[in-house]
Amino acid sequence: MNYEHFYQAVESKLSVIESAVLSTSFYLQLFIIAVIYLCAFLFSRQIEKNLRFTKSQPQNGAHTLHGFLYNLGKALFPIVTISLLKFSTVLGEKFQFDAWLLDIAVVVAVLLFVNSIISGFVENKSTARLMRVIGLPILFLHLIGLLPIINEALASIAISVGNVQISAYGVARVVIFGGLLFWLGRSSNAIGQDIIRNHKSLDISTKEVFAKLFEVALFCVAFILLLNVMGINLTALAVFGGALGVGLGLGLQSIASNFISGIIILLDRSLTVGDYVELEDGRKGIVREFKMRYAVLETFDGKDILVPNEKFISSLLINWTHKDSKQRYRIDFSVAYKTDIRAMVEIIKTTVAEHPQVIGGEGIPFEEQPDCEIDSFGDSGVNMFIEFWMEGVDDGKNRVGGDLLLTVFETLREHNIEIPFPQREVRVINEGDISIKTS
Repeated sequence: MNYEHFYQAVESKLSVIESAVLSTSFYLQLFIIAVIYLCAFLFSRQIEKNLRFTKSQPQNGAHTLHGFLYNLGKALFPIVTISLLKFSTVLGEKFQFDAWLLDIAVVVAVLLFVNSIISGFVENKSTARLMRVIGLPILFLHLIGLLPIINEALASIAISVGNVQISAYGVARVVIFGGLLFWLGRSSNAIGQDIIRNHKSLDISTKEVFAKLFEVALFCVAFILLLNVMGINLTALAVFGGALGVGLGLGLQSIASNFISGIIILLDRSLTVGDYVELEDGRKGIVREFKMRYAVLETFDGKDILVPNEKFISSLLINWTHKDSKQRYRIDFSVAYKTDIRAMVEIIKTTVAEHPQVIGGEGIPFEEQPDCEIDSFGDSGVNMFIEFWMEGVDDGKNRVGGDLLLTVFETLREHNIEIPFPQREVRVINEGDISIKTS
């Protein structure tokens, strides 16, 4: 008997669906949906052709904002479609027209739009898959009106720990929205900092200050939103936060000092990204990045040195390239005492000035021209040195000293100038006193 009732119910539902499909209203709504999709497609294509960022797909190395606007432009078609479909359903309700098929089309269009947003903006495949598996079903339940019922069912599943009640709905909400906030925070931070650092009207120091402040502000906003999602009353935390702030201030002085030191460095422009610096302990490197607590120095042998920001203020620091990228260097060599020093000096200066990375030639001030002088009189020869100016630091890819040493060596040999080396002369006074013992 139960089976008969079931079959009768199924047959009645099928008859209702059949009558709805064969009705004039169904074909009218189907025609409206087709027209809306066609109009939305033509409109979005026309807009994409006229916008600079949506004409062509960004290549590797393009600005982050270009890629963001390009993906946003690709979502214009579903946005226009959803808007027109929703407008049609509102008109149907106003004129008492049963627009059930248009309602279904709105739900499908919204799901397709969210899926296109995930495909365009979420690069990590695992994160995109997780959003589709969890986010799309939740959105579907919300659109058809079943989500509040499921929320009430999850809220009824709860355990009490003292005065705190933990429900399945609360845990699911914190996990889902916490993960979404974490992803939004990372993505927004990367896009925002890239936009700030690519701003041409700002200098490097100002860019780093704004990038750091943007990162801190974004972290604070995400933290406050997460507390609201967890249902924590922020007003009740005011007194506790004050006491906690005092405790953290005493216990985290080093972290706070490094953070404030980083802000001071960027504001007074004593150190910028790209500077070549030498620390008090002798370590050298190029400043590649400023973090909230430390700066990253990249050495020419491929190592990264993480230097606390406070160290740049409290200790001695040599900034080789802050004021001017031009640097002066010297190389030492020796020649024999019989050498014509005056002629040799002119030869060496001319040879060194011809190096492509050495500053020399006509129009260069006298004090920046290569200069060869006597350093001292050694045991084996005359100790010479030559000073020269160059752009950048004599290390890594810009290594010049080794080339010049080889050039000086070849020049001396070419002009038959002797390079001295230690020699010892042994004289035998009484040869008869020398006896050779053999065994």
